[in-house]
Amino acid sequence: MSQVEDKIESLGLKLPALVPPLAAYQPAVRTGNYVYTSGQLPLVDGSLPATGKVGAEVGADQAKELAAVCALNALAAVKSVTGDLDKIVRVVKVVGFVASAPDFTGQPGVINGASELLGEILGDKGVHARSAVGVAVLPVDAPVEVEIQVEIAD
Repeated sequence: MSQVEDKIESLGLKLPALVPPLAAYQPAVRTGNYVYTSGQLPLVDGSLPATGKVGAEVGADQAKELAAVCALNALAAVKSVTGDLDKIVRVVKVVGFVASAPDFTGQPGVINGASELLGEILGDKGVHARSAVGVAVLPVDAPVEVEIQVEIAD
């Protein structure tokens, strides 16, 4: 097991199995020394723990936890093309989408769930640029979706 996976387990978490695509795309693609993940939903064992809009059916704190699940799923996608999470040089960018009630403006706080977890797992390598965007709806009525871009070593 890699040092990164050891760190994940030390946090009481487990790197999940790769989430299969819901449509015509790959979960992650490598080009050169970069891996780009597709948007990862907070699927746990094939199902969503919650559905709906943040600020309505889903609270901001629960959505933040779901964003962390998305980040773990993104790391599983990275591993699927690199074979080893210890190859991560740094997380370059995180993009988070939050299915938001019309008056909800806390998207950055929700996506902090992904950002903070990546920092806990990867330390300085987890520091990244980021966008947090509110949207009307996400696939399968997920409250949040996260994609990451990482630089990797050969």
